[in-house]
Amino acid sequence: MIWILEIKLFHTGRENQWKVSVEIDSTSTLEDLHYLIQYAVDFDNDHLYEFYVSKTARSRSRECFDDENGKIYTTTLEDLYPLEKGKKLYYMFDYGDSWLFVITKSRKGPQESKEGVKYPRIINEAGNKPEQYPEWED
Repeated sequence: MIWILEIKLFHTGRENQWKVSVEIDSTSTLEDLHYLIQYAVDFDNDHLYEFYVSKTARSRSRECFDDENGKIYTTTLEDLYPLEKGKKLYYMFDYGDSWLFVITKSRKGPQESKEGVKYPRIINEAGNKPEQYPEWED
């Protein structure tokens, strides 16, 4: 089934409030979602990343999905959702720059895939894409 997810740059003090809505197959893994986010935000895929589920972005009580435990390769969106009440899915990319995104599943029901449509796909984007490596003034 095809789900709609909203991926939003988490408030990190950056001026930009970018977000994107995507259609993705519910059987996609977190690794698939990682590549979709990288494509959507137009970052170089050159840093470590993780997903985690917690009540807040900074909560120490969280379930992690990363390369070290291998869960990014085996956990599908269907495995995660529905999330426990009050919890959210976060995506952290680049532990140095700490690009943090929050991912929410639309309340709109799942849809059958449409013939001739390639998934995953971006269906809506708002705000300016963040710049991964901005030029710094001396």
